[in-house]
This record gives sequence, structure tokens and C-alpha cells, in this order.
Amino acid sequence: MTITTTHLWQDPAAPRESRVEALMSELTLEEKVAQLVGVWVGASNEGGDVAPHQHEMDDTIDLDALLPSGLGQLTRPFGSAPVNPGLGALSLLRTQAKILSTGRLGIPALAHEECLAGFAAWGATAYPVPLSWGATFNPELVERMARRIGDDMRSVGVHQGLAPVLDVVRDARWGRVEETIGEDPYLIGSIGTAYVTGLESAGIVSTLKHFVGYSASKAGRNLAPVSIGPREFADVLLAPFEMVMRDGKPRSVMHAYTDTDGVPSAADESLLTGTLRDEWGFTGTVVADYFGVAFLKLLHGVAGTWAEAAAAALTAGVDVELPTVKTFGEPLVAAIRAGEVSEDLVDRALRRVLTQKAELGLLDSDWSPVPAGLDGVDLGDLDAVRAAIDLDSPENRAVAREVAEQSVILLSNDGTLPLQKGVRIAAIGPTASDPFAVLGCYSFPAHVGVQHPNEPVGIDLPTFFQSLTTEFETVEYTLGTTIDGGETDGIAAAVESAKNADVAVVTLGDRAGLFGRGTSGEGCDADSLALPGAQQQLLDAVLATGTPTIVVLFAGRPYALGAAVTDAAAIVQTFFPGEEGTGAVAGVLSGRVNPSGRLPVSVPAHAGSQPSTYLAAPLARKNGVSNVDPTAAFSFGHGIGYSTFEWSSSSSSESIGTDGTATLSVTVTNTGDRSGSDVVQLYLHDPVASVVRPVQRLLGYQRVTLEAGASVTLSVAVPADVTSFTGRSGVRVVEPGEIVLGFGRSSADIPLVHSVQLTGSVREVGYERALHVTWA
Repeated sequence: MTITTTHLWQDPAAPRESRVEALMSELTLEEKVAQLVGVWVGASNEGGDVAPHQHEMDDTIDLDALLPSGLGQLTRPFGSAPVNPGLGALSLLRTQAKILSTGRLGIPALAHEECLAGFAAWGATAYPVPLSWGATFNPELVERMARRIGDDMRSVGVHQGLAPVLDVVRDARWGRVEETIGEDPYLIGSIGTAYVTGLESAGIVSTLKHFVGYSASKAGRNLAPVSIGPREFADVLLAPFEMVMRDGKPRSVMHAYTDTDGVPSAADESLLTGTLRDEWGFTGTVVADYFGVAFLKLLHGVAGTWAEAAAAALTAGVDVELPTVKTFGEPLVAAIRAGEVSEDLVDRALRRVLTQKAELGLLDSDWSPVPAGLDGVDLGDLDAVRAAIDLDSPENRAVAREVAEQSVILLSNDGTLPLQKGVRIAAIGPTASDPFAVLGCYSFPAHVGVQHPNEPVGIDLPTFFQSLTTEFETVEYTLGTTIDGGETDGIAAAVESAKNADVAVVTLGDRAGLFGRGTSGEGCDADSLALPGAQQQLLDAVLATGTPTIVVLFAGRPYALGAAVTDAAAIVQTFFPGEEGTGAVAGVLSGRVNPSGRLPVSVPAHAGSQPSTYLAAPLARKNGVSNVDPTAAFSFGHGIGYSTFEWSSSSSSESIGTDGTATLSVTVTNTGDRSGSDVVQLYLHDPVASVVRPVQRLLGYQRVTLEAGASVTLSVAVPADVTSFTGRSGVRVVEPGEIVLGFGRSSADIPLVHSVQLTGSVREVGYERALHVTWA
């Protein structure tokens, strides 16, 4: 299934630019445009050709009619229906062979998939969601996880992954909080870089999304307009994209659905070309979020025809229309033929698309559609094909377990945890018995599997109740209420169960879903941060029994917990921790796991105090001019464990220039009786600046693991560049004056601070400035 070299563009030894230009010169207009679109397909569970996937905006797609002109992308062949991985890979292989033989020039398609919480395919490992990645404060671990995800995708013939999400949480009511890494740009940027590095190291094109502003939509409503100033846009929302672009070297970006100050991202040339390409030097592809180009006409009203929508997106810098051909098809071809749209726009996008295909080896004469997972397998033996690929290997599950364990956040503990082995436990609450309680909305079982109820889930998902019975001998389960049904008739039975137990474990949280079919996920926004349904009533009733009560949360966003903040014996927070998550939490309760997660988002004290994050200016905090107190119950960065740590610090820098570097050190000692991990966080406070600044801002962090009694001294170099911000003129500057650097256990607990004077003149800095402090 290889092509004989007859063209310059097929010669891998030729310069890539020459190959791309040679291929473009051979393409007709229809063939050019065909490379800029995808078709949403579903792999065959019998190993046959893929078929167009039916979706809500689907026009009738005749794949056989499209293929003679070629095809740019195959959309989610594994992520549309349950399919055995081996047979799915065979199906994709045969489809690629058909594309090669049917197209005049035989250009393979690029296959992309979702990979937000693992490869979104049947039978693939369901890792913790990105909010849990943030909770680990462990980039190295996230990179290892991403490499495993990438290797699995490559094994079946996939080339591009639509992750990570770099949106900064600005309002926790937004349904897609679970998909984010947190509310701090630095944490998101550093963890996001690790994910991109891991995925790209496996040969998968990583796609940053959603560029940019999506998470700042009004009232946390999905796709609602974004109304923020240029300073917040640059210093908060753009910041993680800038960092990951520099440090991770991703090869693709997906535009956001939203409009900012009336300009949709998909039609924003200043963003997609000015910032992304001209300023940041990005040379990869910009792909449309699904139906995003069509939305310029349907939802935003900035285009009157499909051709106008296509022209607006191409002009802005969108290269590929996903998930399927719509505006970039016949409407665009007709507009170019009529002289209404310049073919140069198509050529510009095409160069980027073909360059990426050349990078992936798809244009090489010896390219084969046989993926790594089927290499050497007898493709005529379907039983052998079915058994060839394991997407949920023991190695995968070991990494998933490690991420889950490090992401569990112990918010409070009065000494009740860890529990003794012989304790009688009343397990209460809806997420204790729900195997899907650990899954985010972009996991395959929750995203696709629920539409196929007669098919097996494909992976082992023990409930939390089952995991508790593995750790403890006496556990009795009572539902109490459902996640969001609001029933209260089961609360009395839960109360009786708690009264008859030594300890109550009340397990609450979310059900992931899409567009209102869940309490968390895309299109599942909340009007407040009160627990869904009657869960708070259940919790309050159990607390009132006087039985020591441990609150466990399997959720996609933080929730206000009412009296539990002060009255619960312990609170354990997780964010959809994946298939190994219930065992991780049960291990924390038994003491087998020493919790070390830290909050990537603040936990509110009140259900209605949104939007609010720790990254707040003085007047966004509690003050005397408003009766609303947005102070968090548990702040960003907070988390405790079963070990205790003492810190001491020193500073060798009292004054540096605006182009200098301050040096600090902190000694961390494990004063507990067991090995444990601590997370040292470095914060910046800028007392006086030319514009209003957040009271605290994370500059960096370091996770340290120490045996009981052990110590480590960390030195940190802080370049003045990291204090920069967007000044009044719109230019990023480092200003002279006092800064306060603090070592914190959270954004609200900063016990060690050092004042440093920046001297000299105001200094302008740009894209090449230092982004990181350096730990040693």
C-alpha cells in the first residue's frame, strides 16, 4: 500500500518547502479546497471503510463523491461510536488506502481525535480530567501521562489530538471548568506545556484550545459573549497560550467559539494572524472548533452567506474547517470562481496544511497506512486484529493511578483521617454508587458510550462504594438522594445509617454530560455554585446527627459546602479522577495514600459569590463598600496531608535592577512521621503599580517529596521579567519600585515574604522575555 515516487513532493529528501510548492502547483482549485476540510466519520466495527457520522448539523455527505478531489482530515474515526481498537485501526487503514487509490494524486488524510482525559476511544484508559492535572502541581507526571496517550493514538493511525484546553477559569459556573487546568495562568501554562511535550514526543500534533476568551463568557454561560479589557485579555487569558507556544512547541491551535467585544475569534485577524503568527511566530495550522466557521453566519451574524463565513475565517487565519465540510466546500469554490474571494487565501492555508502533512510523513512515497499497532498482524485474521491493540494496558492504569492519587486534595481534617481498619462506615450519597462519577464529559464512556447503552463500557470502573469495601470491612451504603433529581425522601434513611455508624462518608458531586444532560460539562452551566439537587440538604442532615462526617466530592467544578466547611470531620475534594480515582480516594481514607493534591481552583464559601478567583485586585476582595464577601472557603493552592512540614527562608537580594534577578531560598523539613509531599508556591505582590494589579499572583511552584525527618533547601532565581504586566500604553513593562515575593502554602497562606526593590527605569519587554523563575 505504498506509492511509487513520481513527483518531487513525494521525495522525503527534497526540501519541505519545495515539496509543498511542487504539490500545490499540481492541484486544481477543488483539490486545494478539499485539503482544508474534514469529514466526520465513524470507524467500522467489522474493519470495513468508515462511514460519515450523523450529527446535528449534518448535510448529507457522500464520501465517495468527495474522495476523487482528496480529503484533508478524517474527524474522530474512533470517537464517534464504540469500536474495537484493532478493528477500528483496520477500518481507518482501509479508508486511507481508499483515499490513496481514489484521489488523483493520492494524498493521505490526517486523522484527529479528542484526548482531553485520555484517548477518547472505546476501551482506552480514562485518565483524570485536566482540573486534576492541575491539582497534582506535577508537570513531569502529566508529561508521562500525555506520552502514553500519544503512543496509544499513534498505534491506531491517529495523527492529531485536540488538547490541551488552556482556558483560564474566570467563573466556576461555566460548565467546561472540568476541562481546564485551573484559575491561574502560570499553573495552566506549565502543566499545559508538559502535556503538549508528552503528546508531541509521541508524534501527535497537539492542538491548543480554545484561542482565546472562551472561559470568560458572561455569567459562565457556554458561548456567551466575552466583555473584558485588553489588559485582562493579555495578562490572564493569553498568558498560558503564550507560555505553551514558546515552551511546548505545539503544531496546531483551535479558535474559540466566543466573540470578544463583538469580534468572533474565528474571524479575528488581529488574534489569529497578528498575535499568533506575526508576534509569536507560530507556523502550524489553525483549525476551526466544530462548526465554528458556520457559526459566523448562524450564531454571530457577521456573515450573510456560507461563502462570506469561509472568507472571513480564511482571512482571519483559520486553515481547516472542522468537523466536516460546510462553508469551505462548494460555497467557497463558487465564490472564488466568481472573483468574490481570492484564491490566495486558500493557498496560504494550504501551505500550512501540506507542510504539516509533510512533517508527519504523509507525503512520502513510502508512507504506509498500516499503523504501529497492526504492524506484523495478519490483517485477514479478524480475531488477531481484535486482539492486537490494548488501549488500557497495565502501564497506562499505573500512570492513571499515580495521577489520581496525586490529585486528591484533602481540604480539612480534624484528625479523623486516616480511618482505622475496624471502623463501621455509613457510605452515603449519589456518587458513591455511580461508576461514571469519576469521568469527565470528554471521556469516551460519558461522551459517546451513553448513547450506546447496550454496549459494554470497555474499561473497569469500580464504584467508590466498591473501593471502600476493598479498604474496609464494614461499609453500609445508602443513596440519600440522586445527583440532581432533588429527591428528599431518602434522606431519613441516610440519617439513620449515619447514626448507627462510627463515621459517615457522604459522597457528593456531579454527573458529566453535554448540553444540559449533566451537571458538569460542555453546555452544562450552573446558575450558582450550590451543590446540584438536594445534595446540600442530605449533607446538612447527616452533619446534624453528630456522627463524624467525611465529605468526599467527585465533581467537575468547586462547590460551596455550607456548614461542612467548619463542621465536617474532613473534606476530600477530587475533580473527576478517572478510572483509578475511586481506589485513590479510598486509599486516602485508609491512609494507604498520603494526600498531596493542591487546589487548582478556589472553593467558594458562598454559592452566589461568582465570578471570583484568587487572581483578584484589592476591590475584588472583601471590603467595606460591598456587602458581598467573595473570600474563598479554601483558596487556590490549598491542600493538606498526613505529613507536616516546616519552612524557613532567606533572601540574598534586597535590590535589583529592572533587568536583574533576585535570589531566594527556602528550606523544607518533613516534621511528620511518614514520607510525604509538599508544594512550595512562590507568589508576587506588587504594592504600587501604574495600573491595578492582583493582590497575589503565582510565579512558580516546586513539588518536593521527603522522608520523615528529611530536609531540602530550594534556591529560586526570580528574574525581574516575571513581574511584568501590560501597562497603560498597551505595552508590557517591568516597573521600578517595591515587589514582595512570598513562599506560600496557598494564595491565602503566605508565611514567608521578602521585599525586593526594583531600581532603574521602566523597561519594556516582549515575547522573548523570561517567563519562569528557576528552582535549584
